[in-house]
Amino acid sequence: MSETAVLLCGHGSRDPEAIAEFEEAAAKLRARLAGRDFATGYLEFARPTIGEALAELTARGAARTLAIPGMLFAASHVKNDLPWEMNSFMAANPGVDVRLGRDLAIDPRLLAAAADRIAAAAPDRRAETLLVVVGRGTNDPDANSNIAKIARMLWEGMGFGWAEAAFSGVAHPRVDAALDRAARLGFRRIVVFPYFLFTGVLVKRIYAETDKTAARFPGIEFVKAGYLRDHERVIDAFFDRIAECDESEPAMNCQLCKYRTQIVGYEDAVGTPQQGHHHHVRGAGVADAHDHRHPHHHHHHHDR
Repeated sequence: MSETAVLLCGHGSRDPEAIAEFEEAAAKLRARLAGRDFATGYLEFARPTIGEALAELTARGAARTLAIPGMLFAASHVKNDLPWEMNSFMAANPGVDVRLGRDLAIDPRLLAAAADRIAAAAPDRRAETLLVVVGRGTNDPDANSNIAKIARMLWEGMGFGWAEAAFSGVAHPRVDAALDRAARLGFRRIVVFPYFLFTGVLVKRIYAETDKTAARFPGIEFVKAGYLRDHERVIDAFFDRIAECDESEPAMNCQLCKYRTQIVGYEDAVGTPQQGHHHHVRGAGVADAHDHRHPHHHHHHHDR
């Protein structure tokens, strides 16, 4: 075996529309790969699972697979779950190399895609408009802080009058609280932008919360901007992650990683053993720590 394949790793969703949108973006990415073997796999709620996809690529001749996270930020899925999947597969399949690429992170191409989605919803009067950027929300403060940075960059870069960051779950402020606060700041128009790759339960909940808030504040225009989806700049970013993984040794920015460095309020997380967290839902849904050399992400050996 000598072929190098590409695996785009999705989170998975109970929402069939989310899986369909992920596969649409994957199809655009596949079209750029000049015939290189390609597959998608999911951590939970959909098939094939990550392990199933890796097994299929290996069976088709791949001795080396570049596994690219189809995820925006490096929280627990990228720092724990995906490396566990890759290393477990390599332990069971000696001689097969799986390299894990970086998350999409804060990237100029994604900011451009975000600006396009927002501009389509708010083409003018931005100085009179408040922007609310909504992230998924995790238990990793480093990942959550990226939403605040993105909100600030879009606020200043696009000329909005103000911006707020919010989260669909886990972290605060939640969407309802953030929208209620935003509505009291005196702006006559509020644009709500879910900084998500694809639709799903959470994006639909964000839009529903927006409608509820709009009903409480009829004097304010609430505009729901589209999420990133398969914007060409998103596909550009994925393609870049593949090239980076193929040609070098990508490493996540771990300056503020709670598993690696003592972060205020998360001191006990340092050195947490790496393990997968999706056994109970792996493969379920709409479609039905070993000391190996890790895929170039230094802090995956959390027990060091």
